[in-house]
Amino acid sequence: MNQIVNMIMRRVMGQLINRGVNLGFDQASKIGKGKKSTGEQSDVSPEEDARRNRAARAQGKQSRQMLKAMRRLGRF
Repeated sequence: MNQIVNMIMRRVMGQLINRGVNLGFDQASKIGKGKKSTGEQSDVSPEEDARRNRAARAQGKQSRQMLKAMRRLGRF
């Protein structure tokens, strides 16, 4: 019985980890696309540029937290 529970838990955890990885890569690609577009636009106000920088830092922090959580979950 314990083996069945462990098998199901591994399967569920694997799916959750894969979803987290996919979301992380999607967020990282959005950040990369945003940086390319900001370099092309020279008429961006300093306030908008600062807001984008804060958003990028927040997304980076969130992705680092997700990676830490994935590493912890990967130990199962």
